[in-house]
Amino acid sequence: MPPTATAGGWGVEGSLPLLAVVLVAGVGTGALFLVSLAAYRRRRSAQYALISVAVGALLARSVVGAGTILGVVPMPVHHFLEHGLDFTIAALVLYAVYAHAPGSVGDDARSD
Repeated sequence: MPPTATAGGWGVEGSLPLLAVVLVAGVGTGALFLVSLAAYRRRRSAQYALISVAVGALLARSVVGAGTILGVVPMPVHHFLEHGLDFTIAALVLYAVYAHAPGSVGDDARSD
């Protein structure tokens, strides 16, 4: 059995179809990242900066995935980075929404 294959035949390293999917996702995410940077440049607010960083982390996930398929990023490192980036993306988006929402916690009784 080749070193990149697994018992079930679902090896990741060297998989051209999987690499194609990750590259297409990376191109799409790269375009979204550029749009988020343009939005931040236009608005210049912390909320837009947080969203740009979150989309940049999403782009980093594609880079890590491609690195894993190409054999540059070992699988344990891949899992650590991917799950760390998942947490970072969720935390950034939730913080952007929570911290920059109109009003604040405890102001529910007050009407705008």
